[in-house]
Amino acid sequence: MVATPIGHLGDISRRGIDTLNHVGIIAAEDTRRTRVLLQHIDHTGCELVSVHEHNEERVGPVLIERMRQGTDIALVSDAGTPLINDPGYHLLQLAWQAGIRVVPIPGACSIITALSVCPIPCQPFRYVGFLSSKPKLRRTQLERWLLMPDALVFLESPHRIRAALADIGDLSTRRIMIGREMTKQYESFAVGDAQEVLAQLAETPKGEFVCIIEAAESVSARFDLSHVMATLLQDLAPTQAAKLAAQICGVRKKEAYALALRLSES
Repeated sequence: MVATPIGHLGDISRRGIDTLNHVGIIAAEDTRRTRVLLQHIDHTGCELVSVHEHNEERVGPVLIERMRQGTDIALVSDAGTPLINDPGYHLLQLAWQAGIRVVPIPGACSIITALSVCPIPCQPFRYVGFLSSKPKLRRTQLERWLLMPDALVFLESPHRIRAALADIGDLSTRRIMIGREMTKQYESFAVGDAQEVLAQLAETPKGEFVCIIEAAESVSARFDLSHVMATLLQDLAPTQAAKLAAQICGVRKKEAYALALRLSES
């Protein structure tokens, strides 16, 4: 499992280069993208096989058999560490089941790269991949995850980032950092509450975003929203309980009210 650069080709490790130069097969998410990297490292040449979400179940057993016969195979994604929102999980499972040694060759990962420069509290963090492309489900996801004290880390596409930030602004006062084009020429970051970050975005932003919503410790470390709400609901209607809980815990009334309704129903 070989991590590749997320942008700057100079970020591939020496061990990663050596591995790619010595395996018999490179299994790549997109062979066109991988060929650019191989040209950069003066690759000595080997068989290049396409492995993506649409053919992985068919190609996986073939690659397992090649490994049984003694061929070493490197799995790479388009960018970053394999299997972090990239194909390869089916092949990985088959390898473990077959008793084949699986070796991680660590390196770049957009999630860790963003966290390493994040100026807002982000420990511990919960990584959830991409938010749903469906607006209603995305908002439901955010409502649920924002009730947790962990920092929330997710990926978002350029054509959905504005809607996602608008939803966050409706639900929470927590600060956000977004990063795009990391390690590339137009690398940029924006930090602030949802409205402030939205104001810094281009009208039609480009590039995939890594988004980090700060851990709740900086907002309400002394208070657990669920506990406060459950206590208030013993004597108050959901509307009144939500208003007080929002003031106590430093969250938006909409977030508190959504929780009040769920707790009341249960």
